[in-house]
Amino acid sequence: MLEAITGPFVSTVETRTDPPGADLFPEERAVIAGAAAARRTEYTTTRRCAHRAMARLGLPPAPVPSGPRGEPLWPTGVVGSLTHCRGYRGAALARADRVTAIGIDAEPNGPLRGDVLRVISLPAERAWIRRLSESAPGVAWDRLLFSAKESVFKAWYPLTRRELRFGEALVTVEPETGAFHARLLVPGPRVHGRELTGFSGRWLAEDGLLLT
Repeated sequence: MLEAITGPFVSTVETRTDPPGADLFPEERAVIAGAAAARRTEYTTTRRCAHRAMARLGLPPAPVPSGPRGEPLWPTGVVGSLTHCRGYRGAALARADRVTAIGIDAEPNGPLRGDVLRVISLPAERAWIRRLSESAPGVAWDRLLFSAKESVFKAWYPLTRRELRFGEALVTVEPETGAFHARLLVPGPRVHGRELTGFSGRWLAEDGLLLT
């Protein structure tokens, strides 16, 4: 599924199961030492996906430990992103000389709980969610918005090392084409000599999942 929404030059690996016996590098094992069983399982499987994606790029095996806010720390020359939710793990990687940044996210295709939507959304976003929820109820559009913002943050953070709050990017979705756009409402980093003003992405609803 990831391959359908990522661009060229991107290596993707995904799984719906947690195979036993996946090996980790010592640097990776140190991150989850003492963690709960569920955390160890999701961490191990996503790292296994990352290792396989590296191999598909023709790269030697290398550890992918975690940074101070849990972000994956990629080997020099690699950009990438990891995601996991119940019943799904995925990795998307590319060589840094081909791709500047990647952000992926997977979520269950079900509505957000409680007051989460108000916390993560802007009025313009809630307007298109209301409209699309009436015309295309098969997609949890509020959860898709959350997923898109998660993907945007995962692409933003390695470029800036700064937080990006939910209200600092305005997301619009194209239901017919499977695309979305995020316009930054704060100054972006300079990338290839130009200020970054937003991100474009793709989304997919399939098999009970939302992928961005």
